[in-house]
Amino acid sequence: MAVLYVVATPIGNLQDISFRALDTLKKVKYIACEDTRQTKKLLNFYGIEDKHLISYHEHNEEEASEKILKILEKEDVALISDAGTPCISDPGYRVVKKARENNIKVVPIPGPFAGAVALSASGLPSDKFLFLGFLPQKGSHKEKVLKKYIELDATLILYESPNRVVDTVNLIKELDEKANIVVAKELTKIHEEFIIGNPFEILDFFEKNPDKIKGEFVILVHPSEKEVTIDEDEIKRRIIELKNQSLKSKEIAKIIADEYKLPKNQAYKMVLDSNNEG
Repeated sequence: MAVLYVVATPIGNLQDISFRALDTLKKVKYIACEDTRQTKKLLNFYGIEDKHLISYHEHNEEEASEKILKILEKEDVALISDAGTPCISDPGYRVVKKARENNIKVVPIPGPFAGAVALSASGLPSDKFLFLGFLPQKGSHKEKVLKKYIELDATLILYESPNRVVDTVNLIKELDEKANIVVAKELTKIHEEFIIGNPFEILDFFEKNPDKIKGEFVILVHPSEKEVTIDEDEIKRRIIELKNQSLKSKEIAKIIADEYKLPKNQAYKMVLDSNNEG
């Protein structure tokens, strides 16, 4: 049985491709791709010739998947998207799923992912993040999804089109007017730009620079810090309960921080204060 290679390709700058990806594209006879014209640009840039290109996109995934599986009975196939990593807000999921179901070996060839590229240069917290891709187009569905996740203590990664980017920032403003936002546009391209601020500042930027509302956008959102009202008497009672379980101060502080959503140093100080009082 042959191999299905899932190959990441550049998201803008054609030089952002790995040696391994190039070797794979040179080696295989068949390349499944979204837009054959886009793929030919990449192949021509690197002098890769004599490849059979299979059109594989969201409108023909079912039919194209069967065709690719047939080829995989004898020949290796490279699956690519127009830009970035296949299956990540791009076609590819169905053929990979069917390949797995048919015990065909699937080998990922890693590379660019616009969400990670934007996050790495955003300056927003990156220890926890959630990739949402493209939000639903319908306003009510869009708001429902964003409202569900914007309360999380994590950076949200969204993809958006030029004609909806302002509407999306407006929606973020309604849900969290102090949110920290980074809008990354045209990543790795000549006109790459990062627009940073709260929702009001981002909207003001686009109002003053309407010519900037074009290209491809990644929106990163980190929620504002919410004021937490704590019941100190309740926490003191909880600390005493935990002390009676013979737990160490650091262990108690971790439990208190988790249960009451407090900074660890604040929780530890409350435990120490309790020790002094006791």
